[in-house]
Amino acid sequence: MAPRPTVPDKPSLDGLEDRLDARWTDEGVFRFDRSRTREHVYSIDTPPPTASGSLHVGHVFSYTHTDTVARYKRMRGFEVFYPMGWDDNGLPTERRVQNYYGVRCDPSLPYDPTYQPPAKPDADHQVPISRRNFIELCHGLTQEDEKAFEALFRRLGLSVDWSHSYTTIDDHCQRVSQRAFLRNLARGEAYQSEAPSLWDVTFRTAVAQAELEDKERPGAYHALAFHRGGGDDLLIDTTRPELLAACVALVANPDDDRYRPLFGTTVRTPVFGVEVPVLAHHLADPEKGTGIAMICTFGDTTDVTWWRELNLPVRAIIGRDGRITAEPPAAIASQSARDAYARIAGKTIAGAQRELVTILRETGELVGEPRAITHAVKFYERGDKPLEIVTTRQWYIRNGGRDDYLREELLARGTELNWVPPYMRGRYESWVRGLNGDWLVSRQRFFGVPIPLWYALDGDSEPVWDRPIIPAEETLPVDPSSHVPPGYSEEQRGKPHGFVGEADVMDTWATSSLTPQIACQWEADDDLFRRTFPMDLRPQGHDIIRTWLFSTVVRAHLEHQSLPWMNAALSGWILDPDRKKMSKSKGNVVTPMHLLEQYGSDAVRYWSASGRPGTDTAFDEGQMKVGRRLAIKMLNASKFVLGTAGDAPADPALVTRPLDRAMLAELGRVVTECTAAFDGYDYARSLERTERFFWSFCDDYVELVKARSYDGAADDAEGQQSAAAALQLALSTLLRLFAPILPFVTEEVWAWWQTGSIHRAAWPDLAELGPIHDLLPYVVAAETLAEIRKAKSEHKKSLATPVAHVEMRDTADRLAALRLVVGDVAAAGRVTAHTLVEADAFEVHVTFE
Repeated sequence: MAPRPTVPDKPSLDGLEDRLDARWTDEGVFRFDRSRTREHVYSIDTPPPTASGSLHVGHVFSYTHTDTVARYKRMRGFEVFYPMGWDDNGLPTERRVQNYYGVRCDPSLPYDPTYQPPAKPDADHQVPISRRNFIELCHGLTQEDEKAFEALFRRLGLSVDWSHSYTTIDDHCQRVSQRAFLRNLARGEAYQSEAPSLWDVTFRTAVAQAELEDKERPGAYHALAFHRGGGDDLLIDTTRPELLAACVALVANPDDDRYRPLFGTTVRTPVFGVEVPVLAHHLADPEKGTGIAMICTFGDTTDVTWWRELNLPVRAIIGRDGRITAEPPAAIASQSARDAYARIAGKTIAGAQRELVTILRETGELVGEPRAITHAVKFYERGDKPLEIVTTRQWYIRNGGRDDYLREELLARGTELNWVPPYMRGRYESWVRGLNGDWLVSRQRFFGVPIPLWYALDGDSEPVWDRPIIPAEETLPVDPSSHVPPGYSEEQRGKPHGFVGEADVMDTWATSSLTPQIACQWEADDDLFRRTFPMDLRPQGHDIIRTWLFSTVVRAHLEHQSLPWMNAALSGWILDPDRKKMSKSKGNVVTPMHLLEQYGSDAVRYWSASGRPGTDTAFDEGQMKVGRRLAIKMLNASKFVLGTAGDAPADPALVTRPLDRAMLAELGRVVTECTAAFDGYDYARSLERTERFFWSFCDDYVELVKARSYDGAADDAEGQQSAAAALQLALSTLLRLFAPILPFVTEEVWAWWQTGSIHRAAWPDLAELGPIHDLLPYVVAAETLAEIRKAKSEHKKSLATPVAHVEMRDTADRLAALRLVVGDVAAAGRVTAHTLVEADAFEVHVTFE
């Protein structure tokens, strides 16, 4: 027998979060039990949020989804491995540190062990500091952010095992990241190349294809006159006249009759007088501009394709700082051309364009005036200026962008993965098929996982790039800027016949793509790894399928010849009231702590769980108010049930009355639907179905059985016992159905009359509710009572008003069901007399005194 309930006089939601979080921690409710075998473990590859700034309501939304699944799986008997990581390396952290402290990293400066950041930081006038000082500030600030993040996630009720936390810059993560890179290198999957790279001039780093974002920008077509010997000038429309000195050819479509006679001839560039060929290529668009374009090294990614496929020379003029280089290309030979180049040397791209247009006007080679347009320009997703293309030495990992066999293998992996919702697989496949190059993983930044390599220097102190010095895996993690390679001493750093460390760090995705290996302790804890990998679930946003999801599949495929997890559940975006995506860059995000304090965590989780997988959801405080009302109703309804049923056993054998059996039959149907919904990761469907039944239970069933549920109903002991048992069974079942979504209020009520945590209790099972009975008596009883209440409302009478007579008209089968429960209906409606009449349609006629 369950202990007699101890129900508070005034149940309240206030303070539940802190009290229950402390209890869960003390009792280790969510601690992972590693003694369970793999088939009984459910492991989750939790997204590590970027530790720079503050969490926003989008985090609350998506992390709640994951937590509902984790809690459900525990109740289904799985031991859930649910770690949490923090993504604290990379550009977001650097930018936050720069703005927060008013500093910038200058690797040429020496380390100052006594350094203190400015007392009054000025983000617009940043103070240069050494790389080591800068990294120390990054570590300190991210640690403070991570404490705040954990506090918020605890307040939200995430059932994370906090003993399995990691940060992507800690030694363990660096070791995993460097080991995986070295394995890629040994198998020929990682390689370096001197090649054109997309370059962010603000951050002065290369960026990968997956990090691009198109933005509409104003521009202008400029008509330039290229000169033909003995023929008319050839007009070229370009939006980038400042790259004229980098022109290496003109190109037109091979099927364009206008230019076919010119293929194989040469023309001279305006201003600089360089001879360039006229060539054919299918990517040239006859409808764009004049139909013939100049190929510059490099204006955009199409230039790179043309340069590579047409075997053209390089005449690069843009430096890593985004300015025109001081020295002109060798092809610019005449003094007048070199003088013209000197006028743009050292200028920014915008400044060089203005000056070059002035020069073209002076020479008469600008035909007409520039014609304004708006066009898509590529940006780094975190950058503020258009990307340039700069030739640099970079590290790459093969991802199928250039290897057809690998592309097909990765597409096949996508078919093995269970996608929630299924149509998201199409986004993955479109991305893989659209790749035009391998994954660029090196970054010219400071706060990141170092690429663990050194290079020998020749007699002229030039690095021997093609023979990197590789550390032994047992020495990882290493930082080539401070550690010495085997066989060398620190005194040889930078000296002839000495060595130099690789200065670049890895892209943050190169580490985040290994979160399954990091969390499961790959080659650090073989026992844990066997019990948790491949993982069961990757929850994430649909917008980073091309980055996080795809890159994780790549690393697991290359290293383990498997998927990293078996299921991928994709969250949608949070939309603001104007139906626009919430994002920090748009300035329309909402921070969540005040919402958790105002409405309670269960209410905010209620709103979050109402959003189906993959579906964009509007931010709606109205939904949170509904969630809070639901939580309060659960307290009050539970108090009534436990106060009425007392310590009566929740035994289905004691449920003998048709109404009670019918209610449990309907509840059994809810259990079946909710189980199927959660098994399909549709927590929203489970919530919707449970909530609908709960309100019917409170509004209809509880009212219908009140008269015979109190202990004072001694004239019907069997009826009272049946109602008490049904109430107990229903409350126990409903609490467990709600528990994954509303963990605090359900735990609170569970503790009133049960031992242990509800979150370690078993998920409801049909067998608990007894034999399956006909649910029609409950349906017709609720509908009839609703009509009686409606009549009272229409006559402006209270619900306690007695009714002299009720005529109930319905079909024969429904009347037969109603006869079984008419006593409960009459008692609930305060009906003195009633008549049942067979009819074709359902009608209720109410007569008052």
